[in-house]
Amino acid sequence: MSDISMLMRVFLALATFLAGFVDSIAGGGGLISLASYYAAGLPPLYAIGNNKFSSTFGTVVAAIEYGRKGKILWKSAVLSAAAALVGSSIGAELALRYSDLVFLYMLIIILPILSVLTIRKPKVEGRAFSDCAVLALSSAVSFTVGMYDGFFGPGTGMLLTLGFSFIGFPLINAAGNTRIVNASSNIAALAAFIVNGNIIYSIGIPCAITSILGNALGAHYAIRKGDRAIRPLLIVVLALLYIRVIYSIFI
Repeated sequence: MSDISMLMRVFLALATFLAGFVDSIAGGGGLISLASYYAAGLPPLYAIGNNKFSSTFGTVVAAIEYGRKGKILWKSAVLSAAAALVGSSIGAELALRYSDLVFLYMLIIILPILSVLTIRKPKVEGRAFSDCAVLALSSAVSFTVGMYDGFFGPGTGMLLTLGFSFIGFPLINAAGNTRIVNASSNIAALAAFIVNGNIIYSIGIPCAITSILGNALGAHYAIRKGDRAIRPLLIVVLALLYIRVIYSIFI
């Protein structure tokens, strides 16, 4: 497994850099990086483990950057992280019991609707929810998307960002809070992969470095450009996720 050519290692480094850049802005970078690990020939558990290893470090760096610039709403972020962890564990249990086909067919209907709402930019930012309502709604979004993450997974960060923005968060704060939720869930999952020996460190460490660089650059770009950077990438990631769902069902 570790006898991957130097050319393929360079490809993985570039892919994780791009994935980190996309993920730090709109989420969904795993759609790029995980596919790249599979393309490199890693078995599924090692592909997922190395992807989690590289993306976790990058996500933590992005979260730090958003926090340093004051773009994280901390009360809702902490509650959202806890809710997502609970939802993810439930989703994982459901994945063990039921086929994912019904859920994937639901996504075929839901994703185009999300695309339209994102393009039309619904004017919900600044909606007059009480503080308690905002905390409850953001936790509900995180719990629901957490279940999706445990059940299927791809595009979780993008769905969180959309969910937070639809309940009234400015997109930049939605992106910042998403990084906190992603970081907490990634750390929890990474611990299991490390314990089970599913990380190839000669591959994972260089990719973690490029993921950190991509996430740092992407977070800086998103903070500087705001909606102009985030919204177009959300559309791209939605399209990638739609392709991924179609692939999972029919191929």
